[in-house]
Amino acid sequence: MNTAAAQTRTASGISHNPMNNHSVAVSPAHPRAQVRAAVADSCLLALSCLISYWLATTILALAHSPSQADDLLGGMWAVIATVFVLRHSYSQSMAAALSRMAATLVSFVLCLAYLAFLPFHPWALAALIGLSALAVTLLGRPGDAVTAAITTAVVMVAAELAPHNAWQQPILRLADTAIGVVVGIVAAWIGLRVLRRQVRSFHRKINGDAGRRTNSQARRDQVVNPLTLTRPGPADVPANLKQA
Repeated sequence: MNTAAAQTRTASGISHNPMNNHSVAVSPAHPRAQVRAAVADSCLLALSCLISYWLATTILALAHSPSQADDLLGGMWAVIATVFVLRHSYSQSMAAALSRMAATLVSFVLCLAYLAFLPFHPWALAALIGLSALAVTLLGRPGDAVTAAITTAVVMVAAELAPHNAWQQPILRLADTAIGVVVGIVAAWIGLRVLRRQVRSFHRKINGDAGRRTNSQARRDQVVNPLTLTRPGPADVPANLKQA
């Protein structure tokens, strides 16, 4: 076996296994693909949040706008929903969307039932937060308890900030959440179908380049250098020749 071909070359990113005579490439270009994927995902998230904010503060505000402060709160709530939903895969995004909407619907029902008849009160805030967590837990979704509690807290505090027609707050926050969830799902689909496909194509390309460099290096390693050839020693001479 060629000793030069059996050694490990970590500096060049090539590892040769002497047991099976197959070379394994440790591609130095992998970090480039990871950075490219991270940049693409981050840009997609930023653009999705911008669209959610614009829809909540412009389009939804045209339909109903209690105040400018409430419009800004709606934009923030839509952006939070988009961030919550947009995940690394489409299936994860769908699961997050279901979780977000389930928690929001529970909070919507409880807060609307209370604010339709009674004003904000700190005791009511605490009681509704506890009821929201309890409701989603009894519905078999204990993982959504935190989201339901947070949503209830936001709705109730927003109702205190705008006590006039406070019963509208659950409806408005439900609309904001729906906008953010829809934008997040669409962005996840775009990321799966377009951006990640391009990233995978780039990843295959750099892997192919690394593989060609590996094979070329392995072929050069298998070439015997004539300068390294030496005369055989006494131990290499057969016994019958020694007797002769």
